[in-house]
Amino acid sequence: MTASSNSQVPLRLLAVHAHPDDESSKGAATMAMYAATGVDVMVATCTDGSRGDIQNPAVEGEPHPKRDMAGARRLEMANAASILGIKQAWLGFVDSGLPEGDPLPPLPAGSFATLPLERAAAPLVRLVRSFKPHVILSYDENGGYPHPDHIMAHRVAVEAFEAAGDPGRYPDAGEAWEPSKLYYDRAFSPERFRALHFALEEAGLQSPYAERLAAWLESDAEGHTPPPAPHPTTTQIDCGDYFEVRDDALRAHRTQVDPLGFFFAVSPDMQRRTWPWEDYSLIHSRVPSELPEKDLFAGLR
Repeated sequence: MTASSNSQVPLRLLAVHAHPDDESSKGAATMAMYAATGVDVMVATCTDGSRGDIQNPAVEGEPHPKRDMAGARRLEMANAASILGIKQAWLGFVDSGLPEGDPLPPLPAGSFATLPLERAAAPLVRLVRSFKPHVILSYDENGGYPHPDHIMAHRVAVEAFEAAGDPGRYPDAGEAWEPSKLYYDRAFSPERFRALHFALEEAGLQSPYAERLAAWLESDAEGHTPPPAPHPTTTQIDCGDYFEVRDDALRAHRTQVDPLGFFFAVSPDMQRRTWPWEDYSLIHSRVPSELPEKDLFAGLR
């Protein structure tokens, strides 16, 4: 089965994320905008977030997350999904944590990033076949940043995109459904950070992005611009009207997000003036599409 052009059938968008809170820091305004316009939006959360550290000083003394981090994050996820106006499903895996040390210690046995690909992808294939998304959003091969769960989230998203339409693969996961488009999220695009950095400097404000931009410049032999991305932006979604919704959803993840921190350094108004988009790279399309795009459902409407 493929996407229907029947206007009575709502378009469906599935975003695959590693942990609860990732959906609110990457692509949340896009999802809120589409949900508000009648698109059926679902987030698949791969892990329970149980190995996340408390990142918000205001939560440090609270007993619930110290006793049951997964339970606390489940409540936070429900609040964020409600704010964004979207559906959400847990794939049921255990957070792998972010290993630290030299050499790096092994990942905990049985955690998401340690599993064979077919076992890790099976619940997502089942979800794709039941939810029937026309578009899937995921991370690039580096996971957006190289957390083992993010890299595995990328792998299972690509596997599900490729396998869900083939009735011979994952035969116990429901009737085949073939999604039409696969995108990688570019929430951390250097172009966006550079634009916001210069907007802050022009306004006489301190930029939190200076260190990040300096690191990118150092990694470029010419010393002029960040190295080109392996997947350049093809698609910009104008969703600035939903930046406050995105920020509210992000603040709902109280254990993980400091409301005085990095994500809130630039006001929504300044972001709207400077970079009112969220950026994506179209990786695969089974429908005709002309680049650049302004709509994840271009070719499907």
